[in-house]
This record gives sequence, structure tokens and C-alpha cells, in this order.
Amino acid sequence: MSYPEQIAQQLSLGIKQVEQTVALLEGGATIPFIARYRKEATGGLNEVQVAAIRDALVRLKALDARRDAVLEALAKQGVLTPELEQALRGADSLSAIEDIYLPFKPKRRTRAMVARERGLEPLAKALMEQRGNPAQMAAPFVDPSKSVPTVDDALAGARDIIAEQVAENGEARQRQRLLLRRTAVLSSQVVKGKEAEAAKFKSWFDWHEPAAKAPSHRLLAIMRGDGEKLLRMKLAPGNEEEALQLLCKQFLKAKPTAGSAAEQVLMAIRDGYSRLMAPSMETELRNALKQRADKEAIRVFADNLRQLLLAPPLGQKRVLAIDPGFRTGCKVVCLDSQGTLLHNETIHPFASVREERAAVSKLEALVDAFKIEAIAIGNGTASRETEEVVQKCRFKRKVIAVMVDESGASVYSASEVARREFPEYDITVRGAVSIGRRLMDPLSELVKIDPKSIGVGQYQHDVDQPMLQQGLDDVVLSCVNQVGVELNTASAELLSYVSGIGPALAANIVAYRDSEGPFPSREGLKQVPRLGAKAFEQCAGFLRVRESTNPLDRTAVHPESYAIVQLMAETVGTTVEQLMADKALRDKLNLQQLLADLQSRGIAAGNAEVGMPTLTDIMRELDKPGLDPRAKFEVFEFDKNVTRIEDVREGMVLPGIVTNITAFGAFVNIGVHQDGLVHISQMADRRVADPSQVVHLHQHVKVRVLEVDLPRHRISLSMKALPE
Repeated sequence: MSYPEQIAQQLSLGIKQVEQTVALLEGGATIPFIARYRKEATGGLNEVQVAAIRDALVRLKALDARRDAVLEALAKQGVLTPELEQALRGADSLSAIEDIYLPFKPKRRTRAMVARERGLEPLAKALMEQRGNPAQMAAPFVDPSKSVPTVDDALAGARDIIAEQVAENGEARQRQRLLLRRTAVLSSQVVKGKEAEAAKFKSWFDWHEPAAKAPSHRLLAIMRGDGEKLLRMKLAPGNEEEALQLLCKQFLKAKPTAGSAAEQVLMAIRDGYSRLMAPSMETELRNALKQRADKEAIRVFADNLRQLLLAPPLGQKRVLAIDPGFRTGCKVVCLDSQGTLLHNETIHPFASVREERAAVSKLEALVDAFKIEAIAIGNGTASRETEEVVQKCRFKRKVIAVMVDESGASVYSASEVARREFPEYDITVRGAVSIGRRLMDPLSELVKIDPKSIGVGQYQHDVDQPMLQQGLDDVVLSCVNQVGVELNTASAELLSYVSGIGPALAANIVAYRDSEGPFPSREGLKQVPRLGAKAFEQCAGFLRVRESTNPLDRTAVHPESYAIVQLMAETVGTTVEQLMADKALRDKLNLQQLLADLQSRGIAAGNAEVGMPTLTDIMRELDKPGLDPRAKFEVFEFDKNVTRIEDVREGMVLPGIVTNITAFGAFVNIGVHQDGLVHISQMADRRVADPSQVVHLHQHVKVRVLEVDLPRHRISLSMKALPE
């Protein structure tokens, strides 16, 4: 069965859809490009479905690579038979391949190997027939020169061989695998004597639950405790006798009685299970559970990151940004509407009353001098106190003050990107600039930071790092291309996430722009060194050139479809620009007739088929050309009377901002330098399975305080029966 056939079956998709998508992926097309501009080919698959096809293709190729490696290894050993090859060719999972290979896999010297070297394999085979007297059968194998001095030694060696055969039997392993996955109990115990050191894992000092139902955050927490040797994690069947009975049913031919061969086999089965098979199955299940937990944790992280990247932008406003601090003062920067640094200095409003007055006067003067329209305040240490200082200012113009999440700003300020952008300024200035730019356009600024440093993950350092990186890169790529990028102002970091570009081409684009001036049109991209036809095809539709003489360069209409829009305009007797400006003209278009005209004239979208999905997308874009899909920016204010955790009282209803979403609930900033937790059980009056179904990142919410734990700096919150 071909890859597309297998994937179509796994994902319940049409074979043609998958074939076309695989062809596009292997031809170098990106997920955003395929989902946006190749709908006719894929049957309208979205980004999630295209990514699922890509991931399934990677898994199948990896499976075949392992299959080929095992076949090669068996051939080199000289043990590859037609039956073995057929079994391997038919194996449809990695575990099935490994089960077949296990008896032949090079391993450390085992007890069974030693027994075979002593010539005891014939005795093991005889015992497996389960007929005759074991002592009489073993007597001929007694040979002190071969370290088999007694009958008991001969029988013990034979049992070692049988135990290994039982543990490595593919059919037996599959049955045990299914049983363990169905009935396994996850248990966790604190390591004796480490109770104090393991205090953060106190909830799992004596924990038991069905492994299949354990949520990802708990699995990862217990696994972390086990990895730090503070907890002991165990996975075992709910009933080990059931596991043994399965093996007995498969391998016992006779009833085991005292002194019988069947009794020897039963002893070997028990030994093979407890010493070899059970630990192996536990490790395998542990890996499977870890993979499941990783996948869920990465999904939560990716969902949070998407919401953060697509947070509403303030837009091109002149911003004064403040990075608050008590001891070292507050770093203040003034930015123009493009985010260019105009001025920076430090104020010390917390040093004394006199310094506070000086700070207020300075802020008032800066707002006036630089015609500031908004003030961005970092939400870290001293943020609420800084907000109070700003509120004391009497500005001559209307200015909004906004608290900005500064997670990762310090990472950016110390990065090579920041040093390259502001070589003459220290990290405090760079950090303040980042805070201001985040308010203006979160997406453009956050792409400069490793997503893992933004602070919206769950056990992000414990999960599979390549899988995490792939998931986060997919999200950033998706968000950047969903919003679109202005070609003449975008940073190299932002351009690098545009479909088909990458870091090297992004650097070439910026270098060309710096030397030749702004791009007059999308077509100008073709002059950039090393940016060929394929890269242009992939990136052009996601780039905007707002000053272009071609109005379509300001939209998400791909250049390959410009001829289609031209025909639309000709059909109603107008120009492209007038068609875009006048809805009445667009309403005159009959898309079915237009499609027929396109086909009769041989007009296509580049090399791609043109159908109704493409025409519908073009019409939607002409209705709202270059529309930013992000929500409108809204100003938020914390409760002015609650600035410290000591101000928080049980029963208070407070405004807050959702800062992180996990599998067990959501964290909400209520303005006291310590986020409170809304547990999943307190998110709504109905039962909630996934917190992301109730709230989204940076959502403005109201919460009721359930409990304040001052010693541990913990705040428990509820959203039940409260207005949104």
C-alpha cells in the first residue's frame, strides 16, 4: 500500500486529496501556501489537516527506514529467512518490527546465552514439550567441565533459555502490551528520606490511578519527580495474575504438577515475565505515555502561543515604553509610529517623594515632546507601582496606559538580534523597546524571541524538544502568514517566517532593500539574489507592498491570480482599482460564468488549477483587501485598590487578564505580581474538559477570589457565575 493510501486510511481523507498534498509537500510547498493557494488540489484541506498529512508521511518513512535497517542487520547475521522477511514487510508499527527483531538483536551477555554456551538448549526444547521426568531429562546434560555440576543447575539453565524465549515471543509481547495499556495502574511514592526536598511533588507522595486516564500535566510532573530521584514511578497491570495467565495459556501444554516438566516451564514463565518481560513492557508503556503527554503539552503550548502571537495590536502609534524597576529605576524609551527608538533615559520614582515628582514631570514632558499616544508598562517587578506613577501625570494630550506582558523581553534584549539592532545601547534599553513594540504589534516583536522563552508553556523543558520545536515553528509560520507581512518595513526575523523564505533569504531581502531602497512592487522581489521562481511562488501572496502602484500588491491575492482579477474587471467594464473600491461592481460578477470564461481562455493561477475555491477567496479578499485578521485592541485596567497580594481578600471580584492556559486550568493576572489559578473545576458552571474551550490567552475576565495563601504566594480564583 502506497504512502498516500495508508495516510488516507489513517486520517479518513480522500486518496486524491492526500496524493496531491504529498506531491506539493515533497515539491517544497509550505503548509500555509498549500492551505491558502492550492485548495483545488487538496479539496480544501486546512493547515491542521495538511500538517497531519506531513507528520503521517514522516512517521511512515521513519517506519520504513527502521524496517530496512532491521532487514539489513538480519541479512548480515545470516538469519534472514523468507518467513522473517515476510513478517517484517507486513509489520505495520514500530513495536511489531522491534518484536520480530528482538530475538536476534545484539544484546549484552544474558543468562540464556550462557546456558546455550553450556549446551542446554536441547534440554530447554525437551522441557517445552512438557512430557517426561525433568530430572531424568536433565541428567545427560550434567557436565562439571561446562559449569553444569548438578541436575538442578542444568534445569536452571534450561529455564533461563525458556524464560528469554517467552519474554521475546512477539505474540506474547503484543498480548501483554494490550493488557498493560488497558489495565495499567500508575503509582508514585516519595523516596524515603527525601520528603523535604520533594515538597513540590507532595501531591504525588502516595498516588495511584489508572494510567490510561492520567492527564498529561500529572504524568509529566510525576515523571519529572522520578527523573530527579525524588519520586518512584511504577506502571503495572491492574492484576498481574491476569498477565501470567495469558502467558500460561499460550505456553503451557500440560497441567503443572510437582516434579513435572510443565512445572519447570511454569517456573520459567514466571521468571521470564517478572525479570524480563514486565520491565520491558513497563518501559515501553512509559515511553508511550510520555509521548502522549508530550503531544498534549505541546498542543496546549501551541494553542497559547497562537493566541499570544495573534493578540490585538495597538497599531502604528507613537509609544512611550517603561521597563519598571525599584532599585535600578525605570528605563523609559520613546518610539515613533514605526517602532524606531527616538529617546531613552532612566527615572527613579521610588527613590523618594522628590524623585517621584521629578519622574512625573519628566513623563509629562516626554509625552508632550514626542507626541506620545500610548504608554506601555512592563508587567514585571514594580509594574503596578509604576502604573500609579503614570496615573499621577497630567498629560496635555489623550494618552492610554497599557500593561504589557514582558515575558521573554530579557531574552530578546541579550540576544544577537537585539545587539545587531541596537549595538550602542545596553540590555535595559533594548528590553524597554521590546515592551513598547509588543504593544504596537505583538507578532512582529515576538517572532524575534525563541517561543520557548515566551512563558506560555506547560512542562516545556520536559517534553520531546524536536517535537516541541516543530509544533511551535508551525504555529509561528501559520500566524505570520495568516496576518501577512509588509515587505518594506518587516525585520529579517519576521520575513524569515514567511512561506518559502527562511533566514538566509530574509537576510538577502533586507540587504537588497537597504542598498536599493523600498521595493516598488511584489515583482521587485525577483531581483533579490538567490530568490528564485519557487521561493517567489511560495512567499509572494503573504507579502504586502502598500505603496505599490498595483493595488493587488496590498492584498492576499497571489500574483499568479492577477490575470483572473483583470478578467473580472474587464467583465464588468472597469479597472482593477475600481473593482476593489466598488462593491456594486463586484456584485455584478457571476462566478460560474467567470470560471467558464477562464477555462475557455486558458487562464490559470500560475501552474495551478483554478476552481470556485480560488474565485471565492479572491472575492473575499477584494471585499476587505489586506484585512488584518486580529481582533481590535481594547484597553484594560486592573482594580486600582489591589496592587499587592496582601490587598487580596477572599470573596473579592476582580478584573484580570488570562496569562497562561494549561490542561488543569488557567492563570490570571489580577495585578499583584502573582498570577492566580482558576482550576478547571472553577472555570464554568458546566463541566469543562479543556480550559481553552472557555478562555483564550490575554482575554479580559472577571474572577472571584476563593483563597489566598500568603506563605506560598498562591491565589485560588473562580469564574463560576461571573460575567465575562
